Amino acid sequence: MAKGEGAEQYSNASLLNKSVSSDVIKTRLSICNKICYAIGGAPYQITGCALGFFLQLYLLDVAQLDPFYASIILFIGRAWDAVTDPTVGFLVSRSPWTRFGRMMPWILLSTPFAVMSYFLIWYVPPFEHGKVIWYILFYCVFQTLQTCFHVPYSALTMFITSEQKERDSATAYRMTVEVLGTVLSTAIQGQIVGNAHAPCLPFNSSIFSNSSNSSNSSILPSHNNSDHSLQNAYMIASAVICSMYVLCAIVLFSGVREHGECRLRQSKPMPFLKGIKMVMGYGPYAKLVMGFLFTSLAFMLLEGNFALFCSATLGFRKDFHNILLVIMLSATLAIPFWQWFLTRFGKKTAAYVGSLSAVPFMIMVVCVPKNLIVTYIVSFASGVAVAAAFLLPWSMLPDVVDDFQVQNPESAGHEAIFYSFYVFFTKFASGVSLGISTLSLDFAGYITRGCSQPKEVDLTLKLLVSAAPVILIFIGLGILYTYPITEERRQGNRKILQELRDEADSASDSSEVTETI
Repeated sequence: MAKGEGAEQYSNASLLNKSVSSDVIKTRLSICNKICYAIGGAPYQITGCALGFFLQLYLLDVAQLDPFYASIILFIGRAWDAVTDPTVGFLVSRSPWTRFGRMMPWILLSTPFAVMSYFLIWYVPPFEHGKVIWYILFYCVFQTLQTCFHVPYSALTMFITSEQKERDSATAYRMTVEVLGTVLSTAIQGQIVGNAHAPCLPFNSSIFSNSSNSSNSSILPSHNNSDHSLQNAYMIASAVICSMYVLCAIVLFSGVREHGECRLRQSKPMPFLKGIKMVMGYGPYAKLVMGFLFTSLAFMLLEGNFALFCSATLGFRKDFHNILLVIMLSATLAIPFWQWFLTRFGKKTAAYVGSLSAVPFMIMVVCVPKNLIVTYIVSFASGVAVAAAFLLPWSMLPDVVDDFQVQNPESAGHEAIFYSFYVFFTKFASGVSLGISTLSLDFAGYITRGCSQPKEVDLTLKLLVSAAPVILIFIGLGILYTYPITEERRQGNRKILQELRDEADSASDSSEVTETI
């Protein structure tokens, strides 16, 4: 009898050790897991970079739309994209767990339809009337489907591991690959499109004075071989990007598994309306989002107008895609540095140093006389700051989620809400900024395909890529100064959450042992 009891105790102890060992393994990520997870973030940046840098130029010079209609398309597309984020975040948070997890089905099912709609954005329809509707429709459809990919992917950070160090490491891998994705996007879109330049028209003040942009279109040459060559170049570039999108989704699904054990087991799902109220009223989250909203908006303004600035103001029409490539390449190389910096000096300090480092170069790019070599040097240095803008928001969001969970241990299912509302605010602000910037160019008298532009357009572009971003950076950093989660508080939260998980695991394992007995 004693021997049987000893055997049962040994069996139960082995079961408990096996369970604990399994939980420990699940919190650690191999390098392969981190790389596969990081590759999953590339589609969002690849397509976002192509749209951010080139869509405005495409609508104006290839689709030959009036700047007013181009601004309407950009604003509606980004605003719709912003609205879909909290909606998808709610649906994801209420989705049942499957054998593939909660996030993966969304990612897989949205991918094929997203690539089809993305391809049609870069197709010029064979009709003039209805072009605006065409671009609004497929832009909004793509943004919706991309949201169905990106919101679950962003929240996936909380489910691949429960360890903060592992999350930070995976986030650094992700940011490196995402910035590398922007490099690939800039290289693919820029090099393919850059070899098929649209013909430009010399600026003649006597012709264009006192005339609207709509009347300018009558002076433009009709579609010719060069036009078709440029249209084909955009379609080829979009086909290559679509192939990369699908490949990255396959790699993500093959190399990453999400674990329900990363949640607190005793918690109950949070109702959506209650979740919105609690999340939006949570001080650290509100301060983080508002701070990065302004700094991100600064870099979005720079991104959305830099291609036009290089081609129209600086006169580097044939070199602007190489300049963009230099920015993205330097950003990729700088990601490991910023990961080391935030580990050594803290995330809040890294946010200040990273954002402020861009200010001198934003000023320099408009003050230095037109010189291609100087522009390349300034672009390379600016890419270092862009890397910080990529890395830090996504590295700090998990800390806010953990802090919220410590303060509200009874609540769960809030991860997607945190991420979706952050993306909502940044995308909506981006839509507003692009709409305003394109309208500003329209009011300044932007000439479609003009080899040179009026002085008012040059001044407007300088304000959009320099003065406005600098002001927004200082506003954002002023708000971020009040962000309360320090390194000490972050480490304290990590210990508390680990204790809660250990208690939940012990209770669960004890229940399993009792059932076995």
